[in-house]
Amino acid sequence: MEDIINKEPVKRVKKFIKEFDSNLDVLVLDASARTAKDAANSLNCEVGAIVKSLLLRSKNSFLICLIAGDKRCSLNKLKKILQQKDVSMANAEEVKKITGFSIGGVSPVAHIKNLDVLIDKSLSRFAFIFAAAGHPNCIFKVNYTQLVKITNGSEREISE
Repeated sequence: MEDIINKEPVKRVKKFIKEFDSNLDVLVLDASARTAKDAANSLNCEVGAIVKSLLLRSKNSFLICLIAGDKRCSLNKLKKILQQKDVSMANAEEVKKITGFSIGGVSPVAHIKNLDVLIDKSLSRFAFIFAAAGHPNCIFKVNYTQLVKITNGSEREISE
């Protein structure tokens, strides 16, 4: 587990969240949190309290959508918000190149490229939420207000 906390993507997230709030920290889980269900099982919490960080591609840009683990990102709602005809999920190679994270460990913060962030309002129903921290076994715990502030995200209804 010591090796995981020293991986560059995890250290990047840890530095970012510590600069935002010194009380925040990266937690290393014994089991994988690669999927929302896995993370919820590891943390003994509701699947909805897990933040899915999804990289989406529009005509000429990328953005991150933060969705509750029990919801799906609505491409139709995104198309209306972005006023774009074509919005799709980025592929694994694009995710790594744009965010600096591999799928399963994509954090809502500390991306290697500057990205707009949309946060689904359904995450606000939980006292605390858990987001990936650069590795499938690493997460950090925040409340909804902190998530909005730390990501400088725009709150929207983007799930179904």
